[in-house]
Amino acid sequence: MPSLDVVSRVDYAEIDNALNNTKKALAQRFDFRAAKYEIVVDKKEKKISLNAEDGTKLGAIRETFLTHVLRRGLHTKSFHEEDALPGAGGSMKQVIKIKEGLEGDLAKKIVKIVKESKVKVQASILGDEVRLTGKQIDDLRGVMAMLTAADIEVPLQYVNMKS
Repeated sequence: MPSLDVVSRVDYAEIDNALNNTKKALAQRFDFRAAKYEIVVDKKEKKISLNAEDGTKLGAIRETFLTHVLRRGLHTKSFHEEDALPGAGGSMKQVIKIKEGLEGDLAKKIVKIVKESKVKVQASILGDEVRLTGKQIDDLRGVMAMLTAADIEVPLQYVNMKS
């Protein structure tokens, strides 16, 4: 029986490339010549910390980063921006969390969408991914198109297709 896995993964190498491009772009800007700012990635906790000397510069860093994320082919749905918080000496901090994997509620939502479609495809939750199995590959392709068109909070990838 044909099957495939629905996952939500982020390529950390592309995130590193986007951050490096952001740092290069900020180094060339006149308003960031003597500015104190910091961009830190924590891959274990899946977050990016932005620190700047004021809110305007923090916004510029965030916008530049998101622009380079889009240029690198990543989706902005993969990132959740928390509120900016004031730091010491008038500085501003912001944390951008990286969303990866299908959490329990999101996986259940995907299974519900598949079951409500009345297509002869079974969906089962396997950890942080959903496995779809059906009798025909065309049914799986139809479900892929339906899930892509659905309003899901994270970008979906379809991997491990077997016929």
